Amino acid sequence: MSKQGSIDWLCLPRFDSPACFAALLGSDDNGHWRLAPRDADAKSSRHYRGDTLVLETEWSTSSGSVRVIDFMPPRDAAPDIVRIVQGISGTVSMRSELRLRFDYGHVVPWVQRADGQVVAIAGPDAVSLRSDVHQYGRDFATYADFEVSAGDQAWFVLTWHPSHHPVPKPTDAIASLRPTETYWTDWIGRTTDADGFEDEVTRSILTLKALTYAPSGGIVAAPTTSLPETLGGQRNWDYRFCWLRDATMTLAAMLRSGFTEEAVAWRNWLLRAIAGDPADLQIMYGVTGERRLTEFEAGWLPGFGNSAPVRIGNAAAEQLQLDVFGEVMDVLALARESGIGPSDDAWSMQRGLMRRLTDIWDQPDEGIWEVRGGRQHFTYSKVMAWVAFDRAARAVERFGMSGPAKQWRATADQIHREVCEKAFDTDRGTFTQAYGSKALDAAVLLIPQVGFLPPDDPRVAGTVEAVQRELAYDGFVRRYITDHTDDGLPGDEGAFLICSFWLADSLSLIGRVGEARDLYDKLVALRNDVGLLAEEYDPVSGRMLGNFPQAFSHLGLVNTAWHLNSTETPLRRSAY
Repeated sequence: MSKQGSIDWLCLPRFDSPACFAALLGSDDNGHWRLAPRDADAKSSRHYRGDTLVLETEWSTSSGSVRVIDFMPPRDAAPDIVRIVQGISGTVSMRSELRLRFDYGHVVPWVQRADGQVVAIAGPDAVSLRSDVHQYGRDFATYADFEVSAGDQAWFVLTWHPSHHPVPKPTDAIASLRPTETYWTDWIGRTTDADGFEDEVTRSILTLKALTYAPSGGIVAAPTTSLPETLGGQRNWDYRFCWLRDATMTLAAMLRSGFTEEAVAWRNWLLRAIAGDPADLQIMYGVTGERRLTEFEAGWLPGFGNSAPVRIGNAAAEQLQLDVFGEVMDVLALARESGIGPSDDAWSMQRGLMRRLTDIWDQPDEGIWEVRGGRQHFTYSKVMAWVAFDRAARAVERFGMSGPAKQWRATADQIHREVCEKAFDTDRGTFTQAYGSKALDAAVLLIPQVGFLPPDDPRVAGTVEAVQRELAYDGFVRRYITDHTDDGLPGDEGAFLICSFWLADSLSLIGRVGEARDLYDKLVALRNDVGLLAEEYDPVSGRMLGNFPQAFSHLGLVNTAWHLNSTETPLRRSAY
């Protein structure tokens, strides 16, 4: 949703479905829905209504003021967008411009009127628009021109359904507002926010919940594709899928805030997604567990800020990334320690993962950042392999689960020795990105958080200082220096916000709490007008970059707030 009242990106019925509004990656001709005053000089401000995902935009014009309320009622079978216009003062002339373009802004639908609705159909998709104001068609778009005076209101409901099905039962726009608010306020009411951080933590937790596909429990990394990591560059990726890594980090943040139902739902999603041979484990899946996420380029879209190509799908699904074993094992250990009931099926799955990891942990991989420049022995991957064996052994030692604890513990010790020998640069006093490499990697900031080394180990402090010195700009941390790491792509990228939160976490753990709080405040100040964060930030141009909103960034915020507010200073057992 733009500040101009236009919905510029919408995928229905799922996060990873083809977009029917794709103006975000092209122009208005690629599909959008603008609802705003006709006065070109109208001024707007917007906010979420309380602790909900109900968006309010207030417009002021020379003739009066209006409020536009936008929300999606929680309904699985037929997703809706409801837009309500309320007159506040005077009289305001309004316009609704709906331009549907299915298949990522590529296909103009066939539009007809049926039972007082406008119905647009293209292939498998159909969208119906109902309103209490007159609609008319022009130039392959649907318009409505109307006036709203103080106390008046008008409404619109856009509903998706399969084109071979009847138009679904209509949603009552006005009556659905209160239940939608109640849904969000009741849900967030279960949180255990840390004192002093309520607003930004609450908004971030709501955002993480909003990135969950409710029917399956799958959690997506972001709801967008190809928002560039550098304007005009090629680092444009589709994030509308369920990375095991991102999902486990998200769940860790939610578990710390008291949300256990989401962990159970995701555990069930995981069991379904990776069912079968552990050797076939993928690092990501579709929102209901799909394995084939074929990557292609949408050549008809110029990209955000002419940043091409626009990519649909993600070939990284076929990569080997050893760290996901550790992240899955760790979040399930955290769930166990949080009191979630045990699952025989889940432990059987975990044992299968450990058998697979036993065979491959000593192999090179593509790493956490999914580089396309060839496999290496990435330090973070090995550390997380250690986490997997450590958590597996702990499950047996502390919780009585069945398994070869002595073997797992011995392998963990072997990996630990190897990492300390091969991944530590004694000259600079820091862990490096990969065995024998001089390149730095912000992911090694997680070494104390996962329990690989205690925070008071001098190698931890040396690593934190090296990252500050070589990867940070005014506190904003890059993943790595692209000139030092062959990731298979030209160009540069911005600072990764989650890496900056990791630096704040590390500073807090090694006792530099004041610096950590200052950095946290600086990062929180980057949020947009409704409290959302993108994947990256360019401290030079002062703008956010990458897909938006980004689960990584919001879970980083939640976890850093938790670290700063925790009264405990010992090493955490959980990975994130």
